[in-house]
Formats: sequence, C-alpha cells, structure tokens
Amino acid sequence: MSISIIQKTVARYLLEVQAVRLKPNEPFTWSSGWKSPIYCDNRVTLAYPEVRDYIKNALADAIRRQYPSVEVIAGVATAGIPQGALVADLLGIPYCYVRPEPKAHGMGKQIEGHLTSGQRVVVIEDLISTGGSSLKVVNALQAAGAEVLGMAAIFTYGFPLADQNFATKNIPLVCLSNYDALLIEAQALDYISADAMESLASWRQNPAQWGQ
Repeated sequence: MSISIIQKTVARYLLEVQAVRLKPNEPFTWSSGWKSPIYCDNRVTLAYPEVRDYIKNALADAIRRQYPSVEVIAGVATAGIPQGALVADLLGIPYCYVRPEPKAHGMGKQIEGHLTSGQRVVVIEDLISTGGSSLKVVNALQAAGAEVLGMAAIFTYGFPLADQNFATKNIPLVCLSNYDALLIEAQALDYISADAMESLASWRQNPAQWGQ
C-alpha cells in the first residue's frame, strides 16, 4: 500500500489537532445509527493556521492538477463552506455554497452566491463517508445548469459504497487523505495499539454491523 507524503501529513495533522478521534473501545454513534471507532470533524483544523494553510494549499494544488479548467468553487454546507471559500480565494475564482435543501423561507435558494448555467464547477467537501449527501449537492448544481468537473475533499473513510456512488454518478473524486493513511500515522504516533488496529481495520469492511 503506497501512502503519499500529503496523505501522511494531513492524517498526522488531523490527529494532532484532534479533528479525528479514535476510540475503538468507546465507539461513537453516528446519526445513521452506525457504531464507529472514529469521529472526524475537520472544522477543527480552521482554528490552527498552519494546518488550515496546509490543507488550503493542498486542495488548491489538487484542483489545479485534476481540474485545470475549473471556473467556480462550490462548498458543501456546512463544513465545506469555509474550506471552499479559502480555496476559491487562493485560486482567485468565484465561489458559491450549496445547502442540502432549498431554504424554506426568503428567496428559497439552495445555491448561495452567483452561478451561471454552463460554468465548470469543482465541489469542496470536508469529509466523505458514503457520498450520499455530497452527491445531492452535485445534483443541485447540475439542475442549475453547472458542469460539475468533480469533487475534492480533505478526508475519506474509503467505504466501497462511496466509490460505487461516485462511479455511478460519474463524478471524479480526489481526497487529500484517507483511513488507511490515518491508521498508519495513528500507530506511528502511538495513538492506538497494535491490538486496536485489527478492530479499526474491520470496521470499514462492515460499518453497519461493527460493534453489534
């Protein structure tokens, strides 16, 4: 398994600032009801300038490399909003953000900002789990006439279901780091024991049944 310098560095930062917490013996409960040994909140990185800048630059570099024709950055509400704004500012291009659903009052907007039909958009997300909520944003942008080139995210759990969902929608996805890199760094930093590695590795294979 080949882990890049960027994947390792981002994973290490997420652990150091406690954006990621690993508790295989005291699992978290997600909104889906799944029991999980990991909780990830990448909004924490915004409080640390060195980490924030590294992630901002890494996302911008990935977008320049993977989606060079991008015209607009779109952040996924809510956690992708600040990350997307930082990246759009660095790239010097327009920015908007997308709600999960249209507002129930006011103008009833789902897309906040300005977007012209036909513009080439890259979506910024903080975290990829199954990809379902992220791809709803893609649907909204496409319905508004945008050409969605792909998505960039800080971290992915690497669920096969997410890969399948993005492939079905034909949306490329680039992530700065992933669960494999995280486990390697966590063990290197003595965040977890060798014994806990097996439990953490098995969770991703069947998260719905893990801990039952």
